[in-house]
Amino acid sequence: MEIITSNEFQQQTSRNEVDRNEAIDQTVLKIIQNVRTNKDQALFSYTEQFDHISLDQLTVTKEEMTIAREKVSAAFIEAIQVAKKNIETFHQAQVEKSWFFHKPDGVMLGQQITPIEHVGIYVPGGKAAYPSTVLMNVIPAKIANVASIAIATPPQSDGTINPHVLVAAAEAGVETIYKMGGAQAIAAFAYGTETVQKVDKIVGPGNDYVARAKKWVYGDVAIDMIAGPSEICVVADDTARPDFVAADLLSQAEHDEAATAICITLNETTAKQVQAEVTKQLADLQRKEVAAASIQNNGKIIIANSLDDAFSLVNNIAPEHLQLMIADATNHLADIKHAGAIFLGHHSPEPLGDYLAGPNHTLPTSGTARFASPLGVYDFMKKSSIIHYSEAALLKEAAYIETIASMEGLEAHAKSIKIRRS
Repeated sequence: MEIITSNEFQQQTSRNEVDRNEAIDQTVLKIIQNVRTNKDQALFSYTEQFDHISLDQLTVTKEEMTIAREKVSAAFIEAIQVAKKNIETFHQAQVEKSWFFHKPDGVMLGQQITPIEHVGIYVPGGKAAYPSTVLMNVIPAKIANVASIAIATPPQSDGTINPHVLVAAAEAGVETIYKMGGAQAIAAFAYGTETVQKVDKIVGPGNDYVARAKKWVYGDVAIDMIAGPSEICVVADDTARPDFVAADLLSQAEHDEAATAICITLNETTAKQVQAEVTKQLADLQRKEVAAASIQNNGKIIIANSLDDAFSLVNNIAPEHLQLMIADATNHLADIKHAGAIFLGHHSPEPLGDYLAGPNHTLPTSGTARFASPLGVYDFMKKSSIIHYSEAALLKEAAYIETIASMEGLEAHAKSIKIRRS
């Protein structure tokens, strides 16, 4: 893991991703068009091409749901239920209510909150199974009272869906699950097929092809965000244990070869201790090839000049996950302007947020935390403005409306008001 100074980091490009979007887009656009034209047939064909599986049907059956529950441990079910409760508790606080206020002369204005009607949730299934992603995406949608929720996730080599994913879906209250992955699943959600119902919004993480497909269907449907590879940034002073820091960096590095793990320290001694721990712990990881590639490609230990310098670097990076493993971490919260999720102290590791704490783990990546937020109940609700004027109230302000409309050259707008004054 490379050790560099903050000045050296600022001189480098902020990310080392290879720009493959053009090549990916060519493939994705062909897939989208094929699904729009050939619908289910295209989905079956792509499952054979990409997953090497011949399916009889796209929908998970009730029997498969029952069998899945028999395959998972009681400990897993208990853990999922605890996580579900914590996630529900946190997201209940995000619920917005409609509001209205009245003004003199019969004016009533307000905002009506209504849930999105149909939502499709993508759950990755390529390099690992993600039952936690099921909970994090379904629960806020349920709290928002979305009427129809469906999950798409790639099948395993035997044509079934990972049982842990199915159990998580059942615990979250989702019955409609499709065996489909990749850009073709996004296209099916966006435009519908004989089997797959068209949705109004698509949420959930995925690989580059899923992300680009979401970008291309946006406008025909809504999306949550275009998520890139996972990221973690740890700010560690001399109160942080190097083995803790290294373990937390590797917790994200094991996600994907393109994941980013950055540690910002305040001295060379801490930097070298973290570096040594990363090397030591990496050797024992089950997914060490993936983690090693991530560390080699994108891992960095940056020696900052001061805590203020460290916070400046953080705000420049705008990381998906930020851990402040420093003394009095809570007192420095105001110094952080851009981060998807902020973990305070030495005993709040990122996996706590991934699985159990309650806040959502679907977070903005690739610097988008500068303007984007974690997935929440608000992503599954929409707002309508409410306007009611009495005759007296309209006549009182009619001249102002006509003046503005006339200035803009919109005669019919002005007449719409004027006719009510005659």
